[in-house]
Amino acid sequence: MRTRYRRMWSSPLALLACGGLMLSGCARFDGPGTGAGQTFTPAPRPSPEAPPSVQGPGGAGGKTDKGQPGQPTPIPPPQGCKDFDKAVLATCLDTVSAVAGLPGDGSAPSALAGERKSGRVVLASAGKSAADFAKLDVDATGDGGLTGLALSPGYAEDQLVFAYVTTPSDNRVVRFARGQAPKPVLTGIPKGASGNRGALLSDGKGALLVATGDAGNAAAAADPNSLAGKVLRIDTSGKPAPGNPTGTAVFASGLHAPGGLCSSADGGRLWATDRLGDKDVLYRLQPGQSLTAPAWSWPDKPGVAGCADFVDANGFLAIAASGAGNMQNLPVKPDGSVGGKPSVTLDGKSGKPPLTYGKLAGMGMVNPQLAVAGTINKDGGNPVSSDDRVVIITPSSVNGGEGKD
Repeated sequence: MRTRYRRMWSSPLALLACGGLMLSGCARFDGPGTGAGQTFTPAPRPSPEAPPSVQGPGGAGGKTDKGQPGQPTPIPPPQGCKDFDKAVLATCLDTVSAVAGLPGDGSAPSALAGERKSGRVVLASAGKSAADFAKLDVDATGDGGLTGLALSPGYAEDQLVFAYVTTPSDNRVVRFARGQAPKPVLTGIPKGASGNRGALLSDGKGALLVATGDAGNAAAAADPNSLAGKVLRIDTSGKPAPGNPTGTAVFASGLHAPGGLCSSADGGRLWATDRLGDKDVLYRLQPGQSLTAPAWSWPDKPGVAGCADFVDANGFLAIAASGAGNMQNLPVKPDGSVGGKPSVTLDGKSGKPPLTYGKLAGMGMVNPQLAVAGTINKDGGNPVSSDDRVVIITPSSVNGGEGKD
């Protein structure tokens, strides 16, 4: 039996019952202009006596295959599209390069998931089959396609979703709502044979951050007149957001093949991952910055992708590595600096119990202690029958397996 089939789950998602999950509420898709006629409402906040049931079969205190109490039970391998891992929100998708968590208290996690090659966006919800949400026209040649998703900064009111897509002529940001055709927001981002990946993030201040690739032209990243190789900060209509350092859309310069954007819950820390020719890097973003001094570098190039800045007593940054097929966890000091080398988890070898989902790509936050991630095992990986998937990520599932409480 392959290692990927021997994943086990103790009780990492018991954190969902803690009082730290503050972002409750519902995400509605029947607001003005959405044409959806549907409503999604998370289940009530679980009580300490009745935490959400999201651990795997047996869970904490279950029996092993040897019948010993107090040990996690191995999760059976998937059967077709049925996955027995309760951390899996959706199965049998194709190359889930972009995800956006829907806000909630964590008792019934949901997310939007985008397929890079098809441009299909689905709604993935705990305990439900994935439901079609939107279909975007994309050009997926090379590394292009649908590579970024983010909820509108005013999502609770406008119900809009933003996507970073490649078309036959350019890379661009579009916006859409369920039941409506997408509308262009920012067009003309250079397109090339490579360097077309992008990422999106709401900055928590009413603006949208857009990470763009250099379209295969490294010089474009330093060119102030080019939208390539930049972190852009725009409003929901695509115009430069107020307060930008140069008065243009450019927030920072020097990206090449960005993998993801993420921020701390209060927006005080902004991060971008990038892949250079000789190394992978993590940048802590500052307005007007030229991205030449990374906060951390990986000479072994694990293929850094999406990230999540988790808030706890020992803060850390979880970074998906789509090349290596694991999670890189960097400690973060109170001042926002990286506090040491990364620990590697979700590789099927480390952690207690060992877990793996293969090649992870996009990540998005549901709330400060709960993230979702998409897998891209059908794009050069070793897919199991239920791939590609959307999975729940918590601090304990990626950083608690080394013996931490």
